[in-house]
Amino acid sequence: MNFDRQQLEAFFAIAEARHFGRAAALLNVTRGAVSLRLKALEEEFGTPLVLRDGNTPTPAGEVLLRHIRVLKMLEADTVRQIKPMDDTQPRIAIAVNADSLATWFEAVAWEIAERNVAVELIVDDQDYTLPLLAKGEAMGCVSTSSESPTGFLAESIGMMEYECVANVAFSEKFFPQGLGLHGVLSAPAVLYNKKDGLHAQFLERFLDFEVRNYAAHYFPSPSALLAAIEKGIGYGLVPRLQAAPLIDAGKLIRLAPDHKVEVNLYWHHWETAPSNAQEISELVVRHARQVLIQPGDYAISCIDDDEPMDRSSP
Repeated sequence: MNFDRQQLEAFFAIAEARHFGRAAALLNVTRGAVSLRLKALEEEFGTPLVLRDGNTPTPAGEVLLRHIRVLKMLEADTVRQIKPMDDTQPRIAIAVNADSLATWFEAVAWEIAERNVAVELIVDDQDYTLPLLAKGEAMGCVSTSSESPTGFLAESIGMMEYECVANVAFSEKFFPQGLGLHGVLSAPAVLYNKKDGLHAQFLERFLDFEVRNYAAHYFPSPSALLAAIEKGIGYGLVPRLQAAPLIDAGKLIRLAPDHKVEVNLYWHHWETAPSNAQEISELVVRHARQVLIQPGDYAISCIDDDEPMDRSSP
């Protein structure tokens, strides 16, 4: 079958905007024209491509959305090769967990943007980024899963190390004899959000049994979470890359120095991709492997990728 460019653009605009009116505005056409183009495309495929309740792609629509994203990157790459001075910016969406963004991915995003690419970062828990690939919403993602959807590849990029820390006054108040069950049951923890299971898993491994009903504060931002711990609001797990300067400065102390947690991370990307998309994947992998802990480095406690921990520390 032959793809109609206007119909594809109408579908893509709806999938992006999640709204027929906003899609029409993006394309500078009437809402009726957008509806007619989508209807014609769905008739051509013989299946619905958009769920009218929420205007989200159907499974068939997700496949088409991935195709369009690859096509747009391929077109941009072709233009770049023919007209190197052309300033047209392709747009890419990347799903990344908040801890990675706060500690190492931000620099990657800057470099991607400097390559004349418009970057959209979708921040979510590192156990929840992978479905965004299958839905066609992103061209790559950082995830704890080593298994990729069909059409994608997963590359190990290293391990994010976490330390359980608190400020000195908090530690003296709740853990005068060191981290133990009595202190854990009375001291408030600082977690990213209610999906954050990393802290509970750390306690279970440290104490050798499951701990429930401990007090917790929720700060859904890596910087806010770290600031709350530094302020003495609670204690919690923080990426080593963030905690190390504060530990060195004496503002935080390690509560379990022999029980660090290391979380395996993977970069998922298109199996077959235009050269510009491949270059972005190579950039991500190269930078991550320079910053994250690599296999062979000594790991005291490691959370495996097949054990979800729902941490967006995203």
